Formats: sequence, C-alpha cells, structure tokens
Amino acid sequence: MHYKGINPLLYMNQTTDGIIFDLDGTLWDSTQAVADAWQASISKLSYVDRTVTQEDVRAIAGMPYDAIYDKLFPNLNASQRQELMALCGEEELRQLKAEGGTLYEGLEETLASLQEKYKLFIVSNCQLGYIDIFLEFHNMQRFFTDHGCFGDNHKPKGENIRALIERNNLKEAVYVGDTKGDYDASQQAGVPFIYARYGFGEVTANVPYIDRFEDLRKLF
Repeated sequence: MHYKGINPLLYMNQTTDGIIFDLDGTLWDSTQAVADAWQASISKLSYVDRTVTQEDVRAIAGMPYDAIYDKLFPNLNASQRQELMALCGEEELRQLKAEGGTLYEGLEETLASLQEKYKLFIVSNCQLGYIDIFLEFHNMQRFFTDHGCFGDNHKPKGENIRALIERNNLKEAVYVGDTKGDYDASQQAGVPFIYARYGFGEVTANVPYIDRFEDLRKLF
C-alpha cells in the first residue's frame, strides 16, 4: 500500500477493518520472566555454560522460536539444543502462568476503544500456548477475535499474518510491531505497518509510529 499524496494515518483510519498486533514488545513485556525461566532450565543441564539475561531476551524478541536457540546457543549440537528448548519452553509457560507479564500502560483502555470500530488480532513468533497465557492471565480474551503464532505451524510470521487475514476475510488490515522482523513480515504479508517505538527493536523504514500504546487512539 502506498501513501503518496495522502496522510497515511487518515487513510488507515478510514479504511482499516482489522488491527493485528505483535505480542512481545508491543502488548506486553515478559522478558524478565522468560529470562528467569531459561536460566532455571540451563541450571539443570551440565553442557550449557551461559547466563541468559533480560537484555538477551529483549535482543532476540520477534525471532522464530527455534531460531532463538540457534543464535543464543550456537555451540550446542542439534539434540542438546532440542532438549534445552523443550526445558525452557515448559518452564517459560509455567512461570508466565504464575506471574504473567508487564502490560504496557493504557493497554486495556486502548484495546477497548479500538474494539468499538475494528476487529483485533495477534500474530507472534512465539511457541504454542504463549499467546493463550497472555490472554488468560490478563483477561484479554474479550478483545481479540483470532490469533496465530509460529508454534501453530512453524511457518514465518509473514505467512501467519496472511493466513489470519484470509481466514477472517479482512480487506484492509494493518500490523503493529516493534522490530525490523515485524516490519519485514508485514511487507511479506502485504499490509501497512505501524512501528511501536517503545518496544525492543529498531525500524528505520519511513512508516507511521507510536511512542506509547495509547497513541493508537490518536491514529485510529
């Protein structure tokens, strides 16, 4: 979609029928709980000699779930990496079920406002069950029509955005995310992108942006 000669925010406001959100760095920050879970898992394995910090988790936010382990633990063989990923995944979900994450300021009020005019969705590169915990722990189910993730089918985020658009018959969806990977996925899916600058990544493309989640109420 091209915005030449027109205010892109006004154009979105007039035509948008669905807003699709990334999760980590866009709707919530779960990095401390995830780092704690991964470190607890690492401590159970003698062949892993690495400390995972909250900053490490922020740095890999938005990557496909299995690619994270390739990046953080390149010296492990395939079977070791799979064992670690299984342990971390299980502990991550356990901790998040108990603690949840940190919601960005104004999230609930903004989603309630947007929901009056648009259908809302989530597409993330997370593991299976991760989005469900976000929805259940923080009572967010009432805001979202559908969601999809890497754990569903191990497909790239761009394909999952497109699949969600097709099964919900959306004509003019937009994607809101905080990393270059999110931007690239939106381009692959053929939808406009809104950059959440308060999140974990950096997007240099000339796109609309928000500095707080509640800024979406001004855009739409």
